[in-house]
Amino acid sequence: MRNSLALAVLFVAFVLTLSVLAQQAAPRLFETKAAQALMIEASTGTVLLAKGEQKAFAPASLAKLMTLEVVFDAIRRREIGLDTVYRVSEHAWRTGGAPSRTATMFAALKSELRVEDLLKGIMVQMANDACIILAEGMNGSEEAFAIRMNERAKAIGLRDSHFANPTGLPHPQNRTTLSDMLLLARHLQSTYPEFYRMFTQAEFEWNKILQRNRNPLLGRSAGVDGLASGFAEGSGYALVASAERGGRRLFLAVSGLASDKERTEEAVRLLDWGYSAFEMRHLYDAREAIGAASVYGGERPQVDLLASGPVDVYAATDDPERLQARIVYRWPLRAPLPAGADVGVLKISQGERLLREVPLKTAEAVGVGTLRQKAGDALFELLFFWL
Repeated sequence: MRNSLALAVLFVAFVLTLSVLAQQAAPRLFETKAAQALMIEASTGTVLLAKGEQKAFAPASLAKLMTLEVVFDAIRRREIGLDTVYRVSEHAWRTGGAPSRTATMFAALKSELRVEDLLKGIMVQMANDACIILAEGMNGSEEAFAIRMNERAKAIGLRDSHFANPTGLPHPQNRTTLSDMLLLARHLQSTYPEFYRMFTQAEFEWNKILQRNRNPLLGRSAGVDGLASGFAEGSGYALVASAERGGRRLFLAVSGLASDKERTEEAVRLLDWGYSAFEMRHLYDAREAIGAASVYGGERPQVDLLASGPVDVYAATDDPERLQARIVYRWPLRAPLPAGADVGVLKISQGERLLREVPLKTAEAVGVGTLRQKAGDALFELLFFWL
């Protein structure tokens, strides 16, 4: 009896492992010189490479991506406009302008600049003065603007980042992770397409000084159309990039590289590998039952689980390892259950490496069962937890 009950428990366990889905799957370990690296295919969210992606590091100029998000959001909400004008303070000029000898758009002291020009200064030239001018214009100071940066970061889902200033210039409280940076990059590209295209502007002239785009991958790797690079003592050279080839978009983030040259070469190599060594694999159709979950006290003992759309994975073309998937949900689900309720997740993986997660919903409603059905479920639950 005990053995039979144990088998029954395994059947309704919290994690249900499905049958093998494909012969081709995630790639063998890809060696990279980067101390940390993360690459994702955009349409499926498939993780192609993950190495130290949760380790904190100083973002340096990558923090400017969060500054851009705050400004884009303010424009979208009509708090400010592209033609809004801000004045160049002495602090902005000295800290991020010509006297600073850092990345700058050379905004003249006490001059006035439009928001659109300041955005180009950041997106093309990674200009520190442009970041400070916007911060002071919108919130009065860098410190006040940084509070806003962190509020927006939390709102869009960044979990392990903190920004102390809009430039990313050295500060002990500046920190981020590659996971957060890639989430931010994907958010910028999908949420603000009208502004995102500025990342590819080849050059920008201000104060009679022409500067070329500082993105080291533009013109070096096919399809690259953003985003930013940075360097910090102790963290090395970092980069967040996105590219689109043949309708397929990849996002890449790397950190901990030894030089600007190594960063560029490694990023080009990783993107080329991401496009050449993978192909799209279809796993489930829309509205196809992926599995079933046990229901406690319901008119039926189980309910089918569906994804909200087709389930695909961007899988390696030449790896013999098997692609596996499993359903994870909190047992027991309790009746009544409405149709379309979020109850679990499909985890697709290769070995111990998670490739993507797909939320699962109930296929139909499940009403409350009879007294006899509820009594049987109660007995089973008692025995389950006793074991």
